[in-house]
This record gives sequence, C-alpha cells and structure tokens, in this order.
Amino acid sequence: MRVCEICTVPSSYCKGDETVQAAALLMRKHHVGDLVVIDQINDERIPVGILTDRDIVVSVIALGLDPASLLVGDIMSADLLTASEDDDVYETIERMRFRGIRRVPVVNNAGGLTGIVSVDDLLEFLAEEMGELSRISSHQQSDEKRARQ
Repeated sequence: MRVCEICTVPSSYCKGDETVQAAALLMRKHHVGDLVVIDQINDERIPVGILTDRDIVVSVIALGLDPASLLVGDIMSADLLTASEDDDVYETIERMRFRGIRRVPVVNNAGGLTGIVSVDDLLEFLAEEMGELSRISSHQQSDEKRARQ
C-alpha cells in the first residue's frame, strides 16, 4: 500500500517567519499537535521543518521565553524526513523507526506538501491489517465445516 492512501490530507502548515504564538494558535484552531513548516516556491508548499507542541513546551514555555517574540524557524526541527506519495507504507515505517520520528510530511513529485502520515495513522492501518489476518482462520474453519458435513 502507498503512503498517500493512509496519510492525513490536508495537513496543517505554517511558514518559518510566523511567531511561535501564532503557530500555537493554529494548532489550537485545527486541533493538531504539529505543523509542517513550509517555504512557498511557485505553487508548491515545500516542507522545510516541523514544529510540534512539544517543541513549544520544551524550547519556549519551559525556559520562560515569550512565544510572541520567537519565530517558528528558530525552534522547528529542521532535520526533516519526508515520504513520497508513492512510497510503500512498510518502508516508511522502517524509515520512521530507524530515525525515531513520529510524523512524516508526504510530498508529491515536485516536493510539494500533500499530507502527513503519523504513528497514529500507521497504527490504525496495521490494526486493520491484523484484523484481516485474524479472519483467515475463521474463514478457513467455516470452509472446513462445510466440506466435512
């Protein structure tokens, strides 16, 4: 299965020159715990980082800094892992596991943001897969009962 089939679309985003306070308000408005930080290049929103609610707490609030005076670009995580829309889900899981990353922006062929895939999305996908696997035994047992009657 391809990542684009399970990612969250649209994803919430902001630019690096927005204040941390404005980003926090966006998170509140959209009920999300992260924003993909983008640069607008032509018609594409190119991911350049990610900002999480944890980044805000650890880098701003815990230090007693003013979120209205800091920019998103100052505290975002810039070591960004992205996935292509056509990437295989299992390969993406492996890359996320290897890097210890919980959220991955999904991009199109031009590098533009199309969605985001999170650990929660992947857990839901894997739970459905496990459910399908569990049905194999019951289906096989039903077939066997019919054949032996």
